[in-house]
Amino acid sequence: MITINFTNIYYLWLLVSIPLLVITHFFVLGYLKRRAVKFANFEAIKRVTGTKFDLKNTRTISKNMFLLIIRIFVLLLLIFSVAGPVLWYSGQSSEFDFVIAIDASSSMLADDFIPYRLDAARKASSLFVESLKARTKVGIVSFAGTSFVEQDLTNNLKNAEEAINNIRIKKSGGTDIGGAITTSSNLLLKEENARVIILLTDGQSTVGMPIDEAIDYANKNYITINTIGIGTKEGGTFIKGDLISKLDEPTLIGIAKKTGGKYYKAENEEELANAFDDISSSAEEKIPINLSMGFMMTALALLFLEWGMINTKYRTLP
Repeated sequence: MITINFTNIYYLWLLVSIPLLVITHFFVLGYLKRRAVKFANFEAIKRVTGTKFDLKNTRTISKNMFLLIIRIFVLLLLIFSVAGPVLWYSGQSSEFDFVIAIDASSSMLADDFIPYRLDAARKASSLFVESLKARTKVGIVSFAGTSFVEQDLTNNLKNAEEAINNIRIKKSGGTDIGGAITTSSNLLLKEENARVIILLTDGQSTVGMPIDEAIDYANKNYITINTIGIGTKEGGTFIKGDLISKLDEPTLIGIAKKTGGKYYKAENEEELANAFDDISSSAEEKIPINLSMGFMMTALALLFLEWGMINTKYRTLP
């Protein structure tokens, strides 16, 4: 599917200037018509043509409709250009930008992974980053009740690995998956490669932004979210064995499905590694093409065409 969105959509308000351009064109045309009538020598025209000539014949003055159409297109293209049009399509891509969002809430201390979930998540994420191409940009986000940017987007993969390995369980209570999606999306907004979030969590969102709102935000910015559910069906205990955390698959399946991504269930370290391998080998993503420069160059070409026409065929004599 092919769609176009605008990064600076508020500039589209400038489209109200197009009716003003049309009104101005015909106002100026009326002024030129009256001036032509005022200075025309009707007696001389009558002697030359041998016909009666009156004001009705002034309709033969050109309305310059072709020039008006060119000017409308120039204005349209300039407005679209500053509004930041981006064409998105699904296709084969070799260039990706990733944000890895890792759950660091207390439930990630559950012992259904040895020694616990967060440790397995750090190891698998670090190996994934190590396997990426040198030019790939990676950002790291951790989250619990709030989200934390551990590493802005960077192509220094060593820094990204270090940020992953430094993630620790957060003291803020709860798990805000919606906030994690929004924070991760914000890191990708200025990037032109295919945008991908890898959300690694047990899927139990308990506080913060509603997940549906976060999904809408990601979709608006053409971001794919692959979700990895880390945990077993039986769950694991944490905080001295007093609490049990189970994997919330329906939530993670919904996030992936609604954003064009995939859901992976990881009940052990091997499945976790396979999930990252499948994501890294994926070729079809949402790919953006910035149209601003193309619109600008087309507008400039039309301006030169108009300049040539008003100095030749549509030249106005004093």
